[in-house]
Amino acid sequence: MQFHHHGYVSGDPRIQPAAGTGIDRPTALPDEVDVLIVGSGPAGMLLAAQMSQFPQVTTRLIEKRDGRLVLGQADGIQPRSVETFQAFGFADRITAEAYNIGWMNFWAPDPAAPDRIVRTTRTEDYALKISEFPHLIVNQARVLDYFAEAAAHGPARIVPDYGVEFLGLTVGDDDVEVRVRTVEGERTIRARYVVGCDGARSGVRQAIGRTHVGAAAQHAWGVMDVLVETDFPDWRIKCAITAAAGNILHIPREGGYLSRMYIDLGEVAADDDHRVRQTPIEEIIRLANEILHPYSIDVKQVAWHSVYEVGHRVTDQFVDDLENPRVFLTGDACHTHSAKAGQGMNVSMQDGFNLGWKLGHVLTGLAPAELLRTYDDERRPVAQQLIDFDREWSSLMARKPGEITDPDELSTYYLATAEFPSGFMTQYGPSRIVAADAAQELASGFPIGKRFHSVEVVRVCDGNAVHLGHHAKADGRWRIYAFADADGSALRSWAAAARGIVEQFTPDGADLDAVFDAKVVYPGRWEDVADVPTLFRPRSGPLGLTDHEKVFAAAPSAWTSADIFAERGIGADGAVVLVRPDQYVAHVLPLSQPEALERFLAGAMVVGASR
Repeated sequence: MQFHHHGYVSGDPRIQPAAGTGIDRPTALPDEVDVLIVGSGPAGMLLAAQMSQFPQVTTRLIEKRDGRLVLGQADGIQPRSVETFQAFGFADRITAEAYNIGWMNFWAPDPAAPDRIVRTTRTEDYALKISEFPHLIVNQARVLDYFAEAAAHGPARIVPDYGVEFLGLTVGDDDVEVRVRTVEGERTIRARYVVGCDGARSGVRQAIGRTHVGAAAQHAWGVMDVLVETDFPDWRIKCAITAAAGNILHIPREGGYLSRMYIDLGEVAADDDHRVRQTPIEEIIRLANEILHPYSIDVKQVAWHSVYEVGHRVTDQFVDDLENPRVFLTGDACHTHSAKAGQGMNVSMQDGFNLGWKLGHVLTGLAPAELLRTYDDERRPVAQQLIDFDREWSSLMARKPGEITDPDELSTYYLATAEFPSGFMTQYGPSRIVAADAAQELASGFPIGKRFHSVEVVRVCDGNAVHLGHHAKADGRWRIYAFADADGSALRSWAAAARGIVEQFTPDGADLDAVFDAKVVYPGRWEDVADVPTLFRPRSGPLGLTDHEKVFAAAPSAWTSADIFAERGIGADGAVVLVRPDQYVAHVLPLSQPEALERFLAGAMVVGASR
């Protein structure tokens, strides 16, 4: 963590100095804002945390509730989300309090006594096999707390405006009129952009005339967070349980003792009219015990419970206007599905991460407004993939024993599809921010359009082992990773030209690395690195101090065993990997063609940007 570049800091370094709209930020909701976020769910709170890094922009978040969420419904945190938490500065803290899913066990009827269940398969969880980050369980409320902290501690000092109800909106040529209700009465706020993060019953979605496409499956599940006494041997292990009486997905929760259980309530009659949602908790517990036989649970406390019917819906459009979007939808406002795949909160947060930097760049003049068209283009296909995956997973989970021909099918599917629920299969197609002509063969392990997959390297200034991707904070900057050629000659020529290119797209008077965080990785030993181009040792802050932490080496050392060149398919000629502010690979280029970087940036950004 670097924090002395603006002068000596003796307090909490996570609290950044207030700037711009964060200085003397008014408590009262203003009449005019740049960005109005409606709803403080995962997408909304991440978006607020991201926008707090753009203090030139006036951002407010309104929430109908009177205060923070106390009891969250979502709890599954996939590895891609933990990567995102790392960028926002709290991955280590939330991991410490979360439950780490190390295993998933599968139970089915005992062939010798079908009324009893037996463990059939014990599988290792997928997370640490495909990522350096774990698969976690933690209350959604705590996730929101951490993002709220990041938003409040960012330069723009964003905090939610609680007790403000969204009533409706009207989209104009240059802004959006938003009607809200507070304790003082109704009023209108003008916003340049509005983001609906207000859930499955989204008022913002209804206000722009967008509709959910899809239908509810005729199947219901009871869910409960419970503290119990039990003789079930896998109570602290994630389990999928199939029995003659029904099915259970069992997930231990953070803090020990507490567990969540999804209990299959069976098919729902076509004329049920949602009466299944009135199923009493006593019936849910009774059915859980019937499924668990010969084991049982004695429920001592129910922290929370609900009944839901599985629905799979994607909104027909995630914006009000594809050509000139002013209103955006995120999270449950534009995609709904079952909770059992652990995807809702995770995909919602990536909606917010995708949109936040784009709004920040457009509103600060770094990028043209056309950049905002890519939000719907990129996120709607991801939502459809999620629905397709969840429909198949939910169907497998809801099968009856007589419908199962292969007892290992569920566990096989769970492991075979691991990269999708982990969040690592998202791949954005060509656009103004994803190159169509990338030299993928130069860095085959960094697929274009996918998230940047980190590897350990050695920091040259001090010989410490660090994950290259973990230096990429959610500060709205692009990342340029230059992988040097064997003798460094091509790198030196490229860096000399690239410095001028970076300066073209950096506002006058700003630090060289204000918009592009350029780092270099040399193929040899860290002790042998010398003669580093100034692009990778910029002077930062009002004191003009040299940043020494952008230079790395790939060769294994006393503290590392991996070689990023070998791990990610980078050859002796080197390569340049350009990564977007939301951690997705935008381009792979040869060191011999700096002009290709300039051409790409000319389509994504504005020359001589300033607000």
